[in-house]
Amino acid sequence: MEIWPGTPYPLGATFTGSGTNFSLFSECAERVELCLFDDDRVETRVEMHEVDGFVWHCFLPSVQPGQRYGYRVHGAYDPANGHRANPSKLLLDPYAKATDGDIDWNQSLFSYEFGDPDSRNDEDSAPHMMLGVVINPYFDWEGDRHPKTPYSETFIYEAHVKGMTALHPDVPEPLRGTYAALGHPAVIDHLVKLGVTAIELMPVHQFVHDKTLIENGLTNYWGYNTIAFLAPHREYYSGDNPGQQVQEFKTMVRALHVAGIEVILDVVYNHTAEGNHMGPTLSFRGIDNSAYYRLDEDDPRHYVDYTGTGNTLNVRHPHALQLIMDSLRYWVVEMHVDGFRFDLASTLAREFYDVDRLSTFFELVQQDPVVSQVKLIAEPWDVGPGGYQVGNFPSLWSEWNGKYRDTVRDFWRGEPSTLGEFASRLTGSSDLYEHSGRRPVASINFVTAHDGFTLRDLVSYNEKHNEANGENNKDGESFNRSWNMGVEGPTDDPVILGRRARAQRNFIATLLLSQGVPMLLHGDELGRTQSGNNNTYAQDSELSWINWDAADEPLSEFTSMVAALRSAHPTFRRSRFFDGRPVHRGEGEPLPDIVWLTFDGEPMEPENWDVSLERSVGVFLNGQGIREVDSRGIPVVDVNFLLYFNADENEVEFTIPGEEYGAEWEIVIDTAGSGADTVPRPAGARHPVAGRSMTVLRVLKGEPAGPPADSAEASVAFLARDSAD
Repeated sequence: MEIWPGTPYPLGATFTGSGTNFSLFSECAERVELCLFDDDRVETRVEMHEVDGFVWHCFLPSVQPGQRYGYRVHGAYDPANGHRANPSKLLLDPYAKATDGDIDWNQSLFSYEFGDPDSRNDEDSAPHMMLGVVINPYFDWEGDRHPKTPYSETFIYEAHVKGMTALHPDVPEPLRGTYAALGHPAVIDHLVKLGVTAIELMPVHQFVHDKTLIENGLTNYWGYNTIAFLAPHREYYSGDNPGQQVQEFKTMVRALHVAGIEVILDVVYNHTAEGNHMGPTLSFRGIDNSAYYRLDEDDPRHYVDYTGTGNTLNVRHPHALQLIMDSLRYWVVEMHVDGFRFDLASTLAREFYDVDRLSTFFELVQQDPVVSQVKLIAEPWDVGPGGYQVGNFPSLWSEWNGKYRDTVRDFWRGEPSTLGEFASRLTGSSDLYEHSGRRPVASINFVTAHDGFTLRDLVSYNEKHNEANGENNKDGESFNRSWNMGVEGPTDDPVILGRRARAQRNFIATLLLSQGVPMLLHGDELGRTQSGNNNTYAQDSELSWINWDAADEPLSEFTSMVAALRSAHPTFRRSRFFDGRPVHRGEGEPLPDIVWLTFDGEPMEPENWDVSLERSVGVFLNGQGIREVDSRGIPVVDVNFLLYFNADENEVEFTIPGEEYGAEWEIVIDTAGSGADTVPRPAGARHPVAGRSMTVLRVLKGEPAGPPADSAEASVAFLARDSAD
């Protein structure tokens, strides 16, 4: 075999058209062998002699796309000092762009004998290992461009590749559960109808199914167990040609982009699938343990764990940071994704011990001309000390707003003393984000996400029911801020079913009409249930997949219509926080951009917010006072809206405010449906809002909205009425 020196950069296996360059970083290595495998897994070893700056490299002109490979690293095996090189263990390239085969959890994958962690195991792990695959980087993007939807116009849909498509009746069966299914017209049409502008995919980096889960007949369904940060997960590929999962992923992205839908990836750079000191040697551990992982300074045999998974990636080391940044750039430049949601993002800010918003990782992102230009979303917490960092990320970042989720849930289940915080969350959480110069779009608003109850289960269960996970129902969050409306789980009682339907509409309407960026969990618009399981991380089954045949079509229609209302009116998606001044207006002064209203139609006074049992409020949104310009520099002007929220059990009668706010109003949303009609409401009229419901009124200009066939917004009200109890 011809072996040329090659180059140290780029890292990984790079097909150039005339051969393949292989490059691997390892500071601790004394020798490195590149291992090539044929279709029968017969191994050929190639000694890598060239080393530049601890990067081992060679070029093989005979190697073409589809070639399977791995590495063996020779060096010290001294766990007490943080070194775990063992050439008997075949290692996956951290920069592998595709993988082939599965890990079968044979003893040989571990560098010690089971039961004796201080021993050494020298069995060859190659027959039991996942392999890297050389890919062909060429793909005809057909002029594809990033949609670049402004944050203020973004509507995110969190989805699982398999869970969303495994049971879709209009997707050909061989494609279900794959990237090809997600790019299928039937799935894309549903997203477009909902008004979704970005799909946030749960982990699609190549991940590993935990040994314990496999032994219990389960899998790592969610995928938060990454082993290769540049490779799309192979099980979501509909074919069986090594390396072609890359092409299928790109085809999916291209199809979503044609529909104007951005692709955001949920990425897990805080830890890897190798676990703690009792874990397997699959890649990073055997390549350079102390470079890639945070080790306990007092006992380097053990790992620092800020993630709850056994290890933490070492963001203090330049090559670990380089891997993260190279991975991010690769997914943007080569795979055309539009943004990232960073799992346990606080961990990436722990350059030393505390979470540091000025850490090197954030500086690199800020300065990177590619990564800094896409959507960056943090899950702003981890399990380490001081890990809850909602509101504390740098200016480029948006955040999953956990406080929004908790507050909105508490408000709609009638918890006392939530009114003031509910108002703050509804208007973009300026208390969390304005101090750092950020805007309402820094808040990714959500009521449900993959981790927890679905929306339907949120209104159907008081307790978690995770027995299927095999952990005696001890896993998952026990405090869910949920309410079952009087019956735990399924029921045929029409009154309870009506209350649950109304509650789901309340949550969806609140979410979509709040300032900030809404994120909807896949299937929530269809009434998806997980039978009360709030931790389906291991449930790759119909328990967690969307059952399209049981879809709640009225709820889906309602969601589409509210999303259309938000899209049509910039009042609900401002790029700046409300000013709210003046609280006390003088004669002739213009109306503020927002006015909170009491039952009698008067502006709220400070003391009104302090009533602990108050569960109802009105709010005026001044569409004339947006004070923004569009991309052409033209001032944005909208119409005025009134929103009435009533989380009390009983009906509350509000007085519509005086004519200065608007002479006449029309109902565009009534989640109870009881008062939904097209009769104009004049200023000063009494307007009843049913218990545990919300109403949205729009100032009337010209003729009232017609029947449902003539007005999308009016049909929301009629649909709510038809679906009410």
